[in-house]
Amino acid sequence: MPQVAEKTEDLAKTLRDTIVSLVRGDAPDLSARQLAVFLTCYLDENGHTVRGLASSLNVSKPAITRALDRLSELDLARRKVDPLDRRSVLVQRTPKGAAYLKEIRSIMGDAVENAARKAQRSAEREPVTRRVRRVMAA
Repeated sequence: MPQVAEKTEDLAKTLRDTIVSLVRGDAPDLSARQLAVFLTCYLDENGHTVRGLASSLNVSKPAITRALDRLSELDLARRKVDPLDRRSVLVQRTPKGAAYLKEIRSIMGDAVENAARKAQRSAEREPVTRRVRRVMAA
């Protein structure tokens, strides 16, 4: 159980570090909902519709539409009428969106590497810290 809590803490820190880097950088500043829609479209290989995104994310279709409005403004995704069912709207990826996902992955990789380096330094200091505490307690 402690390992699960530790991994969960590490994931939360990686998420924080990633979001902070995105906010500080030149990348678009997306809301959590916009980011969820974006990542769902780019990480899930299946085609996406507004209706399908609303269902999979368990939010309303108008909420998906607003998120897609923003993603479209930023050219991170685009909408296209489904030629097989003109009532349905397909969500398509864009080259700029693919580049943004690549940037997110790079930032997350850096955050994981930084966390690993910190953990390594901490592990290296641990025996020394224990020895110092024993000496001070004596």
